[in-house]
Amino acid sequence: MRVNRMSRARTRTALAAFAVAGLTAGAAAGAGPANAQPKAAPAAPDCSAAYRIEQKLANGTTWRMCWRHEAMAGMVMEDITYQPPGESKPIKVLNSSRLAQIHVPYDDGSEEYDDITSFYFGAGLENLAAGECPGGTIRTVKVRMPGASATENVKGLCTTTRARGHAYRMHDYTMDGTEKLYQKQGKDLLVYAVNKVGWYEYITEWRFSDDGAIHLNVGATGSLAPQDYDAADGRGWPIGKGNKARSLSHSHNVFWKLDFALDGSSKGRVEQYDSKVTPRQPGDRGPTNKTTRTKITKETAGDAKNMRWWRVVSATGKNEDGHPRSYELVAGPNAKYSGRGFTKHDVYFTQYNKCEKYASNNKGNCPSGHPKSVDKWVNGQNLTNPSMWVNVGFHHIARDEDQQPMPVHWQGFSVVPRDVTAMNPLTPAALAGANGRLD
Repeated sequence: MRVNRMSRARTRTALAAFAVAGLTAGAAAGAGPANAQPKAAPAAPDCSAAYRIEQKLANGTTWRMCWRHEAMAGMVMEDITYQPPGESKPIKVLNSSRLAQIHVPYDDGSEEYDDITSFYFGAGLENLAAGECPGGTIRTVKVRMPGASATENVKGLCTTTRARGHAYRMHDYTMDGTEKLYQKQGKDLLVYAVNKVGWYEYITEWRFSDDGAIHLNVGATGSLAPQDYDAADGRGWPIGKGNKARSLSHSHNVFWKLDFALDGSSKGRVEQYDSKVTPRQPGDRGPTNKTTRTKITKETAGDAKNMRWWRVVSATGKNEDGHPRSYELVAGPNAKYSGRGFTKHDVYFTQYNKCEKYASNNKGNCPSGHPKSVDKWVNGQNLTNPSMWVNVGFHHIARDEDQQPMPVHWQGFSVVPRDVTAMNPLTPAALAGANGRLD
């Protein structure tokens, strides 16, 4: 591991100075296809072969997409399509998926950083060793440093496949007494990169599963910043011998931005579902549970609650059962940080605006006076081309095991298909007729 011998504050300050000097050039830097726009688009990826990812997984599902690198945001995935077995053509899922901020406030209030927009996150792309991409391909990425005109070739993007365990298992007993075991092991397409900011190294990964799910994660590793070992503040955790050095606790608030384009159209609707359990009433065999749907017609900020979830519904496409296709947000563990307005909610749905790229400290070339954070963009607009912003927090209270190097701690979420196909996309041929009620 390369050791950064500059202090964290000095490293970040130096990068910020470069960022100011090279903002115009750096923001436009990055190689690949043009930004995805909120309009109907073909299901096949619209980019040159050098920036195209296409992977047919062992169970027959094919994922296709384009990748692009930005000096600020890092890797961006675009024009993402999913083609499970039995579908004659790819199904468009997303126009774009990207990191939208890594907000890092310290517990004692002494420091607070926006690691994406203040320090040119993308410019910190790391070269990957061959062993970091087992069985896969490491692609060369052209990276333009802040304020520079030339590009640097970085072997920085891994595409590979990975087993994930059971996709399903069913032990079937038939009327004649025979038995049949149906089981399948799942496979994922893994796309990832590593970016260094100060002492931290962030692993940004997309996992595209053969059942249509997309898992988005950020893993933080690298080093604890040694200048934070301060026993006087009373807020840190003792690191090393005795109680002399305490590592200052802090949060990592990671934002992702997803622009959906189900069935090739950016138009869609958002729905929220809530379920309420009522204690058992006289005459009932048990408690009842009622689920209600709320159509989200205007921009909104939402908070995860027990038995609450959201989905983005296609405006044009239906599966073979006649049900509208959609993707459901499945939240992961979250330590929500309430110190800033933009971190107070778990999810935001805003009307697509091409200049709204980053959840805080936005540098998307918006007009003068345009608000700088996602919470201010929820202002009552009709929601017809939804952008989904997901906020996942992690409160890092260091431990002895965090040195040295620091084990990866992950934070993320998933979006999973709901009624995209009429049945399980990996259904075995023998069960293909078992759809719905069996008469």
